[in-house]
Amino acid sequence: MKDKVPRQSMPEQPPAQRVRNYKEVPLGYSDETARLEASRCLQCKRPTCVDGCPVRVDIPGFIKAIRDGDFLSSIHLIKTTNSLPAVCGRVCPQEEQCEKLCVLTKKGESVAIGKLERFAADYEREREQLEIRAAAEMKEGRVAIVGSGPAGLTAAGELAKMGYRVTVFEAFHNAGGVLVYGIPEFRLPKAIVQYEIDALAKLGVEIVLNRVVGSAGTVNDLLSEGFDAVFIGTGAGLPLFLDIPGENLQGVYSANEYLTRANLMKAYKFPEYDTPIARGDSIAVVGGGNVAMDSARMALRLGSKKVHLIYRRSRAEMPARVEEVHHAEEEGVLFQLLTNPVRFIGDEQGRLKAVECVRMELGEPDDSGRRRPVVVKGSEFTIDIDVAIVAIGNGPNPLIPRTTPGLAVSKWGNIVADDESMKTSRKGVFAGGDIVTGAATVILAMGAGRKAAMAINTYLQTGEW
Repeated sequence: MKDKVPRQSMPEQPPAQRVRNYKEVPLGYSDETARLEASRCLQCKRPTCVDGCPVRVDIPGFIKAIRDGDFLSSIHLIKTTNSLPAVCGRVCPQEEQCEKLCVLTKKGESVAIGKLERFAADYEREREQLEIRAAAEMKEGRVAIVGSGPAGLTAAGELAKMGYRVTVFEAFHNAGGVLVYGIPEFRLPKAIVQYEIDALAKLGVEIVLNRVVGSAGTVNDLLSEGFDAVFIGTGAGLPLFLDIPGENLQGVYSANEYLTRANLMKAYKFPEYDTPIARGDSIAVVGGGNVAMDSARMALRLGSKKVHLIYRRSRAEMPARVEEVHHAEEEGVLFQLLTNPVRFIGDEQGRLKAVECVRMELGEPDDSGRRRPVVVKGSEFTIDIDVAIVAIGNGPNPLIPRTTPGLAVSKWGNIVADDESMKTSRKGVFAGGDIVTGAATVILAMGAGRKAAMAINTYLQTGEW
């Protein structure tokens, strides 16, 4: 029986070693281990795993190619629907998507689909075997993509493969969006993101950096400049705060700012990059998602002696990937579960010196389906800290909704778009990813980008809206 082969683990840097560097933690499968893991796939006639993939990767097909040792065919198969396989293989929550629906979960552990996807992508990159499959002929129509995160890059790649002229506009000095400013090097190396972007450029996609659409020109301006369609994928870049006393003290960061300074502005490369960032001896990170884990683990690497992770529910309700929670615990992050901050406390100079918290217990499920946290009366206590990082989520970037007349938005500020076509209320304007759904996963944003590309193609071919 194939399922008697145990799921193959991926070797990793030891915790004591990796917490002193910024190198990637999992080291990747060898050829032999990848083939052994691929041999566990049952090649189901009705592969339910594909139903769990927002971009509909042919999972049994690419795994069979790995099993047979045809590694390049494997990555070519993945790329027919997934423009960022090396990224997805590293940061997608496979345990909640494709792997959750693997039939082997009925008897034991699923096939390691994400790790195999990463292996196939790494095999191609490390051997410089990139194959560019440009369109046989160019089509009429120019498309502007606003934002170079996963939704924008996916839409750009799909449209370029169809033969359209595509220009991606990025506000920062590097393309990649949240992939480069939000996710640390030890979880997603920048060189891998750049490799995927370079592949799009070789397909003919033009990348324009340092242009803030909505400020330096608007969506209307793009349409006036001759673009026939616009896709908005500007993400969720507006940090949310706790709205508690003391949040304006020196030393209190949003995770967005902290990780942008650390990642995009390369504070982790001090003194080569002298980016100001408070390193702090004792840090509190508030939140339970992947961004909170990234912030806490980055703080350890930047030299903090104690990093408390404060989360108001229990570990079972944490939205972070299981692997990221596990890595954080291994590296020494101190989990303060069922705990909620109620105020930050400063010294005479306005600098943060402590956080007051209360203990929580779980009540009935709320609208999210998770059990609602309830304050335990009289449970107040303080933790001495000199830096706090608030990682409780982000709202939609408001710039384009504010500067695009006729663009419908929800009461939360998200752009309203059709679930399947990603059409907005403005003719010729499409939107997808976190700017529509709110902060979600990389693969969901990619799925939206792919849907939008298909709909843009139909619109440009028929003119029908």
